[in-house]
Amino acid sequence: MADPIEIDEAAFRGQVVRPGDPDYDLQRKIWNGSFDKRPAVIVRCAGVSDVIAAVKFGRASGLPVAVRSGGHSFPGLSIADGALVIDLASMKGVRVDPEKHTARVQAGVLLGELDQETQAFGLAVPSGIVTHTGVAGLTLGGGIGWIMRKHGLSIDQLVSVDLVTADGEFVKASADENADLFWGVRGGGGNFGIVTEFEFRCVPLGTQVLAGPLFWPMEQSGEVLRFYRDWVAEAPDELMTIVVHRKAPPLPFVPQELHGKPVVTVICCWAGDLEEGEKFIRPLRQFGSPVADVCMPKPYVTHQSMFDPSFPPGRWYYFKSCDVAELSDEIIDITAERSLQIESPLTSFPIWQMGGAVAQVGDDETAFNGRSAGFTYNIGACTEASEGFGEEREWVRSFWSALEPWHEGVYVNFLGDEGAERVRQSYGPEKYDRLRALKQKYDPDNFFRINQNISPS
Repeated sequence: MADPIEIDEAAFRGQVVRPGDPDYDLQRKIWNGSFDKRPAVIVRCAGVSDVIAAVKFGRASGLPVAVRSGGHSFPGLSIADGALVIDLASMKGVRVDPEKHTARVQAGVLLGELDQETQAFGLAVPSGIVTHTGVAGLTLGGGIGWIMRKHGLSIDQLVSVDLVTADGEFVKASADENADLFWGVRGGGGNFGIVTEFEFRCVPLGTQVLAGPLFWPMEQSGEVLRFYRDWVAEAPDELMTIVVHRKAPPLPFVPQELHGKPVVTVICCWAGDLEEGEKFIRPLRQFGSPVADVCMPKPYVTHQSMFDPSFPPGRWYYFKSCDVAELSDEIIDITAERSLQIESPLTSFPIWQMGGAVAQVGDDETAFNGRSAGFTYNIGACTEASEGFGEEREWVRSFWSALEPWHEGVYVNFLGDEGAERVRQSYGPEKYDRLRALKQKYDPDNFFRINQNISPS
């Protein structure tokens, strides 16, 4: 077996970072600061040949292998102690074809970088809600975000992928080539290989959306959620909403008198005719007495970055998630009660409105599970560092447990380190068995296992 810390650097275009190197501590950092892992070596790939070389080195060395693009993995699976980290962050190429409405996107691209290129032509690829998230990890898990109810998940606009297998082979996957693999990468995560490039269809969005939050005092959460439930029941696909409970952050778009006050917010994003959007959103503006209303026409890229200040790298994060069919009175009562228990000024949790175009794709067409979900809870805690983190984490766990009678599934990108059975639950038994068979075909010895792992059958 080769020395595990040696790699043929003469044939490697990227950077090899080892313990003791000047930027080792910088390069081992990931978004979730609650993880402090020390890998054996980090290989920062410059292109596909580097990825192939890194996989073959991982084979020869026997080191466990973690793969990192944006580094946003909630449970810190972008890195591991004593591991070889294959880092794709330097692979930043984006090529938009404005005539064909396609974009080719390398694996190190972040959501904001993709938006910058597509929006130059009034186009978009459905993606997430924090611009420093990696396109790769988001897409491989499914990809929920602000325009999904109109234009589907990220995977619903995916045309093809380039992928390096566990044997270091380069393959393509699409509806016409390696179709079984293409099915699996659309929701099955990084279990089957390292995707080095994605080809997406771009949707004609324009550059403006009607978007932003309306605020009410958190004490009114129950009333707001009951109105909201009935209001979105009639929502067209152009409307996407996320409900957030938190202490109002000191951000420029939040009125100063609300800073630090517990609030419930309904954040809208209307992807369509702005006048039609204004008509539909008007009843929400008129409900009760909102303490602030900053829902207005704005550039799509401005709305896409709205959550960035609330989720910066380095803070300590913890999440537990579940899908529910509806916002029943019982679920609303639990939500209203638990929200008032938030202590940290940094903790916030979104309730995602699902449906629309997401539910219009056949459930068997992709590995993603949860197209029939009504709402997705992503109960999250956040602190600046370790102080208070334990208490906020227990609040998350208790809240999640209180909702357990209504759990219907879970979005794999929102899973923590919760064990094999939870991964199975995220796909359901039939899809999970199909994914295991696919894993057996493409990665029979589970080389790619530092992930939300699907073990070979």
